[in-house]
Amino acid sequence: MFVKFKDKENDDVYLSLKDENDIPDGDHVLVIPIYQGQLLFTKHKLRGIEFPGGKREEGESSEQACERELFEETGALINIKDQHYIAQYCVNRQNSLPFTKDVFMVKVDRLQTKNDYLETEGPLLFNSISDIKEERKSYLLKDAAILQCLERVIELGFYA
Repeated sequence: MFVKFKDKENDDVYLSLKDENDIPDGDHVLVIPIYQGQLLFTKHKLRGIEFPGGKREEGESSEQACERELFEETGALINIKDQHYIAQYCVNRQNSLPFTKDVFMVKVDRLQTKNDYLETEGPLLFNSISDIKEERKSYLLKDAAILQCLERVIELGFYA
């Protein structure tokens, strides 16, 4: 079963909820990390504040991409047992190729300070998305599918 949304480009987005028995097979990942009771975000240099994520690399599993992207963009280190596959969504683009994104919730063990967070400015912690000023939010933090994934994290009891 899936829920259908429209994104900011008016493309169709199909979100399906997943659990530990499902196998992630998307070509992108989105990570909803929790660190010391707060949500962990990153500040993309162009888009603004958002959850970490990105493309899966050649030969890499979605779980490995989740761990790599999280570390690259925030310096976060996790224990693999604290990584939970919660959803997948597919964006059927009108003007380019569709893509599928695996969504994970992770509990972060620690943050490591880095000299370079690649395309981001590093980690930021907030209690909720509503604590972030609208003008600082990436368009991704306003996306219905991503907001539904955060609701799923709360419904599953990973975050209050």
